[in-house]
Amino acid sequence: MASDRIFGLVVLFTALAYFAGATQIQTGFMSDPVGPKTFPYLVSGAAALAALVLIFKPDPDPAWPATRTLANMGIAVVVLVAYAYLLKPLGFIVPTILAAGILSYQIEPRAKTAALSGVGLAIGLFIVFRFALGLSLRAFPHGWGL
Repeated sequence: MASDRIFGLVVLFTALAYFAGATQIQTGFMSDPVGPKTFPYLVSGAAALAALVLIFKPDPDPAWPATRTLANMGIAVVVLVAYAYLLKPLGFIVPTILAAGILSYQIEPRAKTAALSGVGLAIGLFIVFRFALGLSLRAFPHGWGL
């Protein structure tokens, strides 16, 4: 019970720090209709809400995951941090294929299925973000001509 509350406090402080960081994002004169702050605000709000549930309604007998599961979660965090750093230099599609493929492989360790999932998710999300939401995403690195 106490571990859930401690974890909830950690998540709550992280969400507040993330929200504070999002308020510092500079918006340009010509920005997207959604704006660069919207997604961080949504993520920090959802994380804060989940943290409050953990704090005020903890599990009476929490079961922590096994070491292998914790290692997989660590790999997922590393992949997502690398994804964030690779988006700007490599564009949207290549990092999304890599991240989605690796995360898909962690869920179901079949290489062909993971690769197809990565490609499909990257192309599908690019179409939604670019054409349905009107975001100005760059598909590939500069110089690829696309």
